[in-house]
Amino acid sequence: MHNLVKEGVPVEDAWQLVREGEGELPAGDLILPLARFLAGERAPQGRTAVWFAPDDDPLAAAADVLALPLLAVDFPAFTDGRGYSIGRLLRERRAFAGELRAVGDVQRDQLHFLHQVGFDSFAIRADLSAADAAGALADFSAGCQTSWRRRQGRGLHV
Repeated sequence: MHNLVKEGVPVEDAWQLVREGEGELPAGDLILPLARFLAGERAPQGRTAVWFAPDDDPLAAAADVLALPLLAVDFPAFTDGRGYSIGRLLRERRAFAGELRAVGDVQRDQLHFLHQVGFDSFAIRADLSAADAAGALADFSAGCQTSWRRRQGRGLHV
């Protein structure tokens, strides 16, 4: 995938996203649906990561899921905001410290807010520019609300 923004810049993506219902797993580093991982499936050759659907419960994730190097959260539609909550819960309540990636219908207008709740990489929708989207992380230089990145007690960033 050429449309990945990580650490604020477009980068090549070594991971392949496997969607529900896809057949046999290809070789390489794979991001599997949570249900397939829980059923015992793993990447046949390469690393394994997991993606959460909007109706998956991040608080029920087992320790082996939280030990993976990458967790992704699916945004099936731009207007579906459940993934923001999943990301924040993974960071704050489950203390996930690995790469947290937004996948699906991810667009420039979401990046700043996704970043605030703990996402650090973004698979931008294929018909959009990752270079343009990366600029969204610098759109706002100040904020008044607490977030995963601006915790209470650190003062207001005005």
